[in-house]
Amino acid sequence: MLKLEENPPILFPEGLALESIPGQWYVAHTKARNEKALAWSLHHWNIAYFLPLIPKKTRRKGRLYQSLLPLFGGYLFFCGEQEKRYIALTTNRIANVIDVVDQAKLVQQLCGIHRAITSGLPVDTHPYLKAGDRCRVTAGPLIGHEGIVVRKNKLTRILLQIDILGQAAAVEIDADLLESL
Repeated sequence: MLKLEENPPILFPEGLALESIPGQWYVAHTKARNEKALAWSLHHWNIAYFLPLIPKKTRRKGRLYQSLLPLFGGYLFFCGEQEKRYIALTTNRIANVIDVVDQAKLVQQLCGIHRAITSGLPVDTHPYLKAGDRCRVTAGPLIGHEGIVVRKNKLTRILLQIDILGQAAAVEIDADLLESL
């Protein structure tokens, strides 16, 4: 288990807005438990990537451990031209690369996930749902982002979807901050 400071950055290059990274976005379906190693390899080759990591607490032998785990296990998003794609494939950490048809839609969805993670709100994986009320956040750190409303244990959550993966992340949010679409 890596110490928190030994984890790769969530977004590389650091300090750059995700939507301003130039190039074609790809989705890397990694080999089992290779997400962080692939991120470090891409970092070494100066290839832009986004690896959403969320904190997880576990208890072993009476001690509490905190680690960062990929939000979407087995997936990492990277950006670049065809030569960068080829370099990423040579790392031998990728099982498959998913080409992204709608680049703008993926970037918008990734921006929502990135903002949710960096906002400090609790983020967790959630089954991808097609049914439900579509909504838009009207205030707070996720203002302007759209998603699907779900309820769990009397709490309101909004699903931030990544359509190309068929997965979503759920963020707890006050229902008063949502408007129906």
